[in-house]
Amino acid sequence: MAQLCVALVAGEASGDILGSGLMRAIKARHPDVRFIGVGGPLMEAEGMASYFPMERLAVMGLVEVLGRLRELLKRRKLLIETLIGEKPDVFIGIDAPDFTLNIELKLRQAGIKTVHYVSPSVWAWRQKRVLKIREGCDLMLTLLPFEARFYEEQGVPVRFVGHPLADTIPLEADRAAARAELGLADGPVIALMPGSRGGEVGRLGALFLDAAQRLGELVPGARFVLPCANAARRAQVEQMLVGRELPLTLLDGQSHQALAACDAVLIASGTATLEAMLYKRPMVVAYRLAPLTYWILKRMVKSPYVSLPNLLAQRMLVPELLQDAATSEALAQTLAPLVQDGTQQTDSFDQIHRTLRRDASNQAADAVLALLKDR
Repeated sequence: MAQLCVALVAGEASGDILGSGLMRAIKARHPDVRFIGVGGPLMEAEGMASYFPMERLAVMGLVEVLGRLRELLKRRKLLIETLIGEKPDVFIGIDAPDFTLNIELKLRQAGIKTVHYVSPSVWAWRQKRVLKIREGCDLMLTLLPFEARFYEEQGVPVRFVGHPLADTIPLEADRAAARAELGLADGPVIALMPGSRGGEVGRLGALFLDAAQRLGELVPGARFVLPCANAARRAQVEQMLVGRELPLTLLDGQSHQALAACDAVLIASGTATLEAMLYKRPMVVAYRLAPLTYWILKRMVKSPYVSLPNLLAQRMLVPELLQDAATSEALAQTLAPLVQDGTQQTDSFDQIHRTLRRDASNQAADAVLALLKDR
């Protein structure tokens, strides 16, 4: 087999996980492969020399992105020029749609095959983006089944590959082993997960800590764990803890251990809600955005839900407390009963887990290589 050149661009940690799994699966099928583009430490470990640090692309929110817009546009323009010069056999944009969809369009116009891995939320808002996707994308790989149905209706070539997290997270996690590993005593354990980005922790961190103090009164003997995505997030949370008395263990990473160990989770909307669902842990979902961002999104979003468990169940399976509704008292009052018994949520989680368990990285690799079979 001739050498394959595969270009990938991931914009944040979750994309780095997906990208590295896909790279590994492609290498297993086609060992003579060269990877170029932008990725994080996991993708670099699989053999990519990233053109620039992936963190430069990790920015969230409509208003927040404006401060970095000039840099992002400059990087994208240079990336398009570089990749057209390199002429890879295929370009795979991993999530980060506002950055990668435009790259896909330009590269496809230049005769390069293009794949988008992880559907943007076109079914929820800005549905006209599907026209750009149809024009710029040879293949859409979706992690969730309802997304594939949407693209089929819109005439976009699509493959539902399942979710890699559903493959790696066991159907039944060992709570006792996770507690022993983290040195947690018996009794109620509540995980606090205010997000991995600085802006998220800035908006939700103190709110979650206030809710935890109230939960301590409602759930006797409750202890808390808070996984910190990196050293900067840990320092941010430690600053918020000054002057507080809270039975809280800060963890460096270890979010999966925290989910395995806990009885319930107070969690920011995002991929982590899917992880909590796969660990079968009852949760309350909260989110706050910059007021202007929230005001704009509220008028644009078509979906009645924001959290992945609810989108997958197509009903209000887990409580969502957003923006002004996300008060410490409301969060504590909603979560407290779930610490004792969250089966009304978790009974549905197992079925969803099995639907998503499809060996995603291998499915995605097969779909990409099938696209290239006539190259």
